[in-house]
Amino acid sequence: MDPGRASRVPRQTHRKRTIHAPQARSHRESCARRLRVSGAVTDGIRVVVVGAGFSGLAAAQALTRAGARVRLLEARDRVGGRVLTRWLPELTQLDLGAQWIGPTQDRMYALVAEHGLGTFASASVGTPTLLWAGQRRAEPPAQVGRVLGLLDEYAAQLDPAAPWQMPQAARWDRTTLGGWLATTAGDDDTADYLGRLLAGGLLATGADELSLLHLLFYLRSGGGTGPLLRMAGGAQQDRIVGGPAALAERMASALPPGTLTLATPVRAIEQRVDGVTAWTDTGRVDGDAVVVALAPALAGRIRYDPPLPPLRDGLTQRMPMGSALKVHAVYPEPFWRADGHSGVATCNAGPLTETVDNSTPTSPLGVLTGFSYAADAAALRGMSPAQRRRCLLEAFANVVGPRAEDPVDLVEYDWSAEEWARGCFSGALTPGTWRTYGPHLRAPVGRVHWAGTETATRWSGYLEGAVRAGERAAAEVLAG
Repeated sequence: MDPGRASRVPRQTHRKRTIHAPQARSHRESCARRLRVSGAVTDGIRVVVVGAGFSGLAAAQALTRAGARVRLLEARDRVGGRVLTRWLPELTQLDLGAQWIGPTQDRMYALVAEHGLGTFASASVGTPTLLWAGQRRAEPPAQVGRVLGLLDEYAAQLDPAAPWQMPQAARWDRTTLGGWLATTAGDDDTADYLGRLLAGGLLATGADELSLLHLLFYLRSGGGTGPLLRMAGGAQQDRIVGGPAALAERMASALPPGTLTLATPVRAIEQRVDGVTAWTDTGRVDGDAVVVALAPALAGRIRYDPPLPPLRDGLTQRMPMGSALKVHAVYPEPFWRADGHSGVATCNAGPLTETVDNSTPTSPLGVLTGFSYAADAAALRGMSPAQRRRCLLEAFANVVGPRAEDPVDLVEYDWSAEEWARGCFSGALTPGTWRTYGPHLRAPVGRVHWAGTETATRWSGYLEGAVRAGERAAAEVLAG
């Protein structure tokens, strides 16, 4: 999700990105050809899709285009899952959840074009800030690059579809990232910085709560630390005009009438020899197969009849959601640019791990967005609103100066408090889990198929991964 990653980036200004719709048409046509060639069953198969986030929308789209009859059931009163866009005065787009796409996220760019939207570049005008042990630095110590290079080297050895098969899997699965950094980083400041940047910035968790193996899987799925951490040229390069929520709404509107039902949480899924039934508060929805397009932690809250196999059910108990607070400070203008700051910062201590300039080209207002993770986010939640506001504004001021303490608005959003999310950016397997439970992350259970960004092998944790996972689950269903 994913909401929020930041890094040091070259000077850059807003730019318009043009995407051509024929790319999207070409992808649809090639998918249709593959389905015809594979002999996929398309003559009216009934499929229930649970969850109308990007993964469920992508699954429903692929299935309906192949001729299936689809019912898409969503617990919320909106589509989009872990994306949400709020509009402030003067056309200020505030993305409260996942917001970025970048190079090699081809499915997302194709969907943007297909549904008549555009993108604009993330803002970065000026010099990024690195706060290191309370001091500003032009760049991190050399050992930071050395450790990131070592992680990329390890990740390149891993098959993202089967991380448990690599020779070092047993050792790396039981080793926490925090423990590994303590013996590898060279000093405590470097270990703390990298733990916050990687465990927090990528997975919204603590370095001692994440296995080295899971981090390596995540790095491999996203192409390495460079693409994952960069803005320009990386995963945070572009934003969608109108926000990802606008794209989700257009994807939903393009589905056949009667496909989508909102405000309808699925409470139970029953499997029989001849089909499946999804039970909701208002009745039953029958099908030949079901795609559960939810994070594993939420999928585990559905009651299954017969019960899920122990290893699949155990996986849902061992893949908690990340914990992050995303906070937007709004100002009359992006004043930090005139002061030579980009608004992009990383910090090895304090309540905020990262900040970004989230201003948009269509609004004169300045938006500075900060991210707090794991224990830091928990500490903020424990404060009174006034204490939390003071703490956050002091942290912003440390990045761009004292004017940050006087915003015109401060908007917080906590996905851990959201009933149908319970956290962000995504779920992560706990240490010691991959080798035993990982093989059951994507494997269907009878007529039940699993989607969601957590199940993706490419760009896991991102909107791109969600779309790819939904399309993969749809192909499984159609293959019979």
